[in-house]
Amino acid sequence: MTSSHTDCHYCLQSLRGRKYALRNENAYCVACYDSLYANPCEECKQPIECNSKDLAYKGRHWHERCFKCAKCCRSLVEKPFAAKDEVLLCTECYSDEYSSKCFHCQKTIMPGSRKMEFKGSSWHESCFVCQYCQQPLGTKPLITKDNENYCVPCFEKQFAHHCYSCKKVITSGGVACHDQPWHKECFVCAACKTQLYGQRFISKDEYPYCVDCFSKLYAKKCAACKKPITALGSAKYISFEERQWHGECFNCAKCSVSLVSQEFLTRQDDILCHKCGSA
Repeated sequence: MTSSHTDCHYCLQSLRGRKYALRNENAYCVACYDSLYANPCEECKQPIECNSKDLAYKGRHWHERCFKCAKCCRSLVEKPFAAKDEVLLCTECYSDEYSSKCFHCQKTIMPGSRKMEFKGSSWHESCFVCQYCQQPLGTKPLITKDNENYCVPCFEKQFAHHCYSCKKVITSGGVACHDQPWHKECFVCAACKTQLYGQRFISKDEYPYCVDCFSKLYAKKCAACKKPITALGSAKYISFEERQWHGECFNCAKCSVSLVSQEFLTRQDDILCHKCGSA
């Protein structure tokens, strides 16, 4: 600008008809102003004269012509850019060098875009979705199977075991009976509802029973002692004409000798050894 001031505040030379710059209401000739106050350019190290555009970023300054990507040298004026270790890079070069790759699509996650991180990997927000329903997972609870992510409802629908009794999902633990899964708390005697986890039980028609209930409801009775014959008792039992005996109860009704694997005779409801039966 031309001056109404008389002299340069620093060199005292006349400013009449000359361009000058003002600082703190003092006038300076261009040469004095540049030597005193011009910022040095980060790129070329030359002063940024008062008649040049001064571009500033985090306390550093550049000529307009020097404000460019350190890798591809394209101008960054009025363009998005990123800084790494005080070096300026266009977004494309920064992405090539430093940006994460999306675990799903393997494309670069551009600076400034939202990314999701899970188990050490990164995703575009639009790629971080449930494998089954394709809805965004965001910060919702999720379950991973075979490197694929699922929202909890979809995972339960696709993969989780459902209790044979209550039909609800078994999230941990559980009991298997005849290849059917049960909650521990649902695994009860079908008759008396006693908890059977960790207890002896007998199954019938895919349902478990405690020994007492099974014996009362289904076990055959020993013709001698009248107690139930179950697989949990003696390993041997004898069956004859629709009657059954425990192995230890299959004795001669007269002399009480064991008749297991021996010849025997019958007299009405009694069984007798050959000797007693022939007497």
